[in-house]
Order: sequence, then structure tokens, then C-alpha cells
Amino acid sequence: MKTDFQKIRFYLPDKTNLYKLRYTFFTMDLFFSHDQVRPSQSDLINLLLTGFKEKKSVIAHAPTGLGKTAAALSAALSFTLAHKEQNYIIFFVTPKHTQHRIAVETLQILKKKYNLDLRVTDLIGKRHLCAQPGAQELKGGDFYEFCSSIVEKGNCKYYTNVKNKQKLSVETEALLGDLQKSIMHVEELREQSVNHHLCPYEIACLHAKTSQIIIADYHHILNSGVRDNLFKRLNMQLSQCIIIMDEGHNLLDRCRELLSTQLSTLLIDAAAKEAATFGFQEVYETLTQLKTAVDKFAHSTLSFETNEVLIAKSSFVEMVNNLRDYDELIGDLHVVADDAREIKKKSYCGSLAQFLISWAGPDTPFVRILKKGFTNKGKPHFALHYHFLDPSALLQPLSQQCYSLVVMSGTLSPVNVYKDLFGFDALTSEFPNPFPKTNKLNLIVPDTTTKFTLRDDRMYQRIAQHCADITNAVPGNSLIFLPSYDLRDKVYHFFKTLSVKTNFLESPNLSKIEKTEMIEKYKQYKDAGAVLLGASSGNFGEGLDIRGNIVKCVIVVGLPLARPDLETQSLIKYYDEKFQKGWDYGYTLPALIKGFQNAGRCIRSETDKGIVIYLDERYTWDSYFKCFPKDEHLRITKTPVPRIQEFFNQMTP
Repeated sequence: MKTDFQKIRFYLPDKTNLYKLRYTFFTMDLFFSHDQVRPSQSDLINLLLTGFKEKKSVIAHAPTGLGKTAAALSAALSFTLAHKEQNYIIFFVTPKHTQHRIAVETLQILKKKYNLDLRVTDLIGKRHLCAQPGAQELKGGDFYEFCSSIVEKGNCKYYTNVKNKQKLSVETEALLGDLQKSIMHVEELREQSVNHHLCPYEIACLHAKTSQIIIADYHHILNSGVRDNLFKRLNMQLSQCIIIMDEGHNLLDRCRELLSTQLSTLLIDAAAKEAATFGFQEVYETLTQLKTAVDKFAHSTLSFETNEVLIAKSSFVEMVNNLRDYDELIGDLHVVADDAREIKKKSYCGSLAQFLISWAGPDTPFVRILKKGFTNKGKPHFALHYHFLDPSALLQPLSQQCYSLVVMSGTLSPVNVYKDLFGFDALTSEFPNPFPKTNKLNLIVPDTTTKFTLRDDRMYQRIAQHCADITNAVPGNSLIFLPSYDLRDKVYHFFKTLSVKTNFLESPNLSKIEKTEMIEKYKQYKDAGAVLLGASSGNFGEGLDIRGNIVKCVIVVGLPLARPDLETQSLIKYYDEKFQKGWDYGYTLPALIKGFQNAGRCIRSETDKGIVIYLDERYTWDSYFKCFPKDEHLRITKTPVPRIQEFFNQMTP
């Protein structure tokens, strides 16, 4: 990377812990949470400070163990404190609530270490902070309507207690004073707010008004409506914000999910019944006729063998207009929703109204699909899907409007591919894995495949045999990830008789408590060894962080490729037209991201030692092989067990 700056030099001036960065043009104090700065962290800090000084965005592939959170917060905080007159605000944004804690703890260390007057707000969604019983169980739209309703009527004591007439109440002032003295995790902020009978979200927002750093969720920044409302409350401008988006490989799916929506005939039926219940006979009749019209249209459009078809916006709009003016129906549904939420907090009519508004949106970069599905009892139903295809339509304007947008992750390689997909100009860099290369063995075993046309019992048995041979030879715990639960179960049918270790099967939709209990039981087998089998996109495929080198082996079976349905085909076509790389960007890359995330569950610290196996012949194909990080040092073998035994024998003291 070319830059006007000299290489960062860290040293301890006098006898203090305050590092210095000396550049050609200026000197800056560097506030760092640890006693030493690793070389890779130094390079990442240099990259970020270059971006901040030049008002540019940054995309960084920073593998697990590099310490990217500490480096990013150090660079951003040091830069903003050196330019206090600019009033920069740092947003550290993550895809999951659980990922807030490491940022909070890093900032707590910085505040104490340097005795900084540092104000930090840990913020999650309003629904998750709400103190009203049952509020957290509501869906987003229903919750916000419920919240608005009880606040407007003065029925929320937590909200009304925040102010006394137009001034903050004594209780609010006291709690805000406490928050300014320390950095609290959001759960502690919520607990203290509820104990004082105050609205946790209102308290968090009041505290955020005077904070230099706000730890938030993706939706606070990606959802323009939520973002605009939040920034208005905080009296902030996007142009003064340095936004650091952690785990950035999630951005593609999150952006698509954010602007995608669907409507099933089951929802239309539920909305019709709701309208009837609250006495809106005309709306009930319209929705009953609409469900019949959608059913009739679907039966005439979809054949017995076809489960989905592309449709035009006008098809559904005309269907509605034949029954009732489209915009008038939206208004009527909102009226029903208001009454429904008075009684039960949520509303099917409200959800239907939101879909009608979305469906009338632009054609590009969206695709509209009619799909056939089945209930748990096998009853057929139909659904209209409005899928968003291109995350750059959200990310590019964001990067242009904020001061600097930083996207970092351990899975952003090749980084130039993500620069294309994110759609904004940025400084980029791929940092090497910081862990000793001798601590990890990466193998491709090209003796099986999960390719759909080659799936049969013989292939499942061969996969099971390899998995059993490998995990039986590993002195400790192993994880096995397969593309789906169905495929996992077919392989497990053979694996369970071949494995000599205790087996755990992860199931979809586990509760937080169930996931914790399973992992705790799994960890108890760290000496004898156990095997946990799950799906690549399941509960443990990403975000599972088991410390203590308890996981000695991860096997990624096959490629978790998306079904080649119309949405995937549309994505491939879209990227073909935009980059001439539709297959790579729309099909191959998403699967590899999942596989790499699965593999990352093995080595979590610089002292961990373990092996990662990619079990599928397609990993040796150039189209896939070229996407592996350059420092993976992959070896290809059809006889992995001797290599595994040799690796662990070398690890034995």
C-alpha cells in the first residue's frame, strides 16, 4: 500500500504506557489496550489511520487472532482524540449482540489504562431493550406499532418516568451520571434502567448523545429508516461518523435480507380473519377474494412439477386493483392494524400492508418470484417473494455519506472481490494469519463429493468412513459440518457405527440455553474426545468460539452451495451482467464463505493446535482453490490419517 506516511513506530516514552505514532506530517498518541502491539496489528492500524487521514474507506481481511477489534478501536479512538475539534463519532457495528462484549471490554481497559474521559454506549435494538412483558417476542413492525401506541397513550411507566414534564427526571439524571463514570455492557444498562423504572432504550439514547463511541448492531446503520431516526435523536450527522463494521462477510446476506420481503396466502388468510374479528367486514371480503385470486393465479402459473416462477410487479398489483384500489387497501389495512394492536400488540393486517408498500418498489436490483410451499401438515400454500440482490446499492451511499467506512473480517479474501460486491472505493489489504503455521494442518481430501448428481448410499458411506477414520485418529474433540441437516443425517446413518467416540447432533432452531448446554457437555469430552455433527449454516457453523484448544479438528464436508433456485439464478445473472462473474460472485463465493467460517472454529488462539479437513474433490478445482487465503498452505491427500497422526505426534511434548 502506497502512503505518504512513514511506517508506524511504537515505543514507550519515558516510563509511561502511552505509545507514539510518528508520521512525516504529524505525531499522534496511540491508545492501545495491550502492553505490546503485534506486527500485524501495527500494519492494520497504519492502514486504518491512512484511511482516516485521507477520508477514505477501508476493507481488511484480518484473520482470527490478529486482534482486529483492539487494533480498529485503537486507531479510531486515537484519531478522534487527536482531532477533538471535529467531533468525530465512532460506531463499532456487529451482526450479533454477543459480539458487543469484546468491544466493551477493550474500551473498559483503555479508559482505565489511560484515565480517559471516555463515554461509550452499548446499544441494541429497541425491542430487545424493552422492559414491557412479552415485547421481545414481537416481530419488528408489530413491536414498533405497539411501542408507539402505549407511549402515545401514556401507558408505559418506563417511558413516562424518563422525564418530568419537559425536563429529565431526577432518576434519569442520576442514572446518566452513573453511566458517564463507567462503561457498561448493554445488559447491565438495561438492568439498571429497569431497576430505576426507566425505559432502557431512552436511557441508552440519552447517554449516546454525549458518547464518543457507540457499539451498535448492523440494523442501526444499514436500515436507513432506523438510522435516520437514531441520528435525529442523537443530533448526529452521518458525515461525522467513522463506522467500523466487524464480521463484514455477513454484510452481503444482511443487506439482502433487510430489503427482501414475502407474502404467503397463509398471511392473507390470517389478515382476513383479523379484519373480521375487529369488525372490518369490507376488508375481510377483499382479503378473502385476494387469497382466492392468488391461489387461482398460482395454480394457472405453476405446473405440478414447477414450484416457482418469475413474475412481474404488475401481475399482483392488477390482481389487487381488480378488487380494491391498491393504495386505499393499504390505508384500510393500517386502520385494522391499529385496532388489532390495541388488543394483541401485533397485527397480520399491518404485515400485509408493509408487503404491499414494498412490492410497489423498484424492479432493479430486485427479483419477484411466486413460490409454492407446504405447511407442516402437508397443506400447499403460495408465497410472493420480493428479493433484493445487490448489497452495493446500500453500502455505496453509506460509504459516500459517512466520514470513513471500515469493513473487516477474517473471511474477506480475495479482498478485491469484496470491493466489487460492496461497491465502494476503499483502501484494501489482506493480512496474514498471525498464528504459527506449524500449529495448523490444512488438508483437502478429494476422495468424495456432495455434488447432487453423485449422491447415493455408497457416497454417504464413503464420506462417513473418512470422517470416522479422521476423528478416531484425532486426540480430542472434532466438529463436522455438512451442507444440510438432511445430508448430515444420511451420512450419520453410517458414521455412528464407525465412530468410536461420543457423538452430538446439532438440531435447527435450538434455543440459547439448549446451545449452551450442548457445548458445555461437548467440552467435557476434551480428553476422551467427542464429535459434534451439524449443518454448515446451522447453530455452530459461525460464531462458535470455544477457547482452550478443545476443538482439535474441523471437517468441512462438501460445498454448502445454495439451491440453484430462481433467486440464485437471478443473482448469478445479475452479477454476470454487472461483472461478467455471475457464477463466482453469485454461487461459488457464498458457499466458500460458509466453509471458511466453519473451518475457523478450530484455531482460536496462537497456542491452539489442530487440523482442518476440506472433504470434497471440488476444493481442488481451480475455481474454488484460488479463493483460499494465500497463507493456508493446503496439502492434498487421499490418505489423511498418517498425516494427522504425524502432526499430533509432533505436537506431543
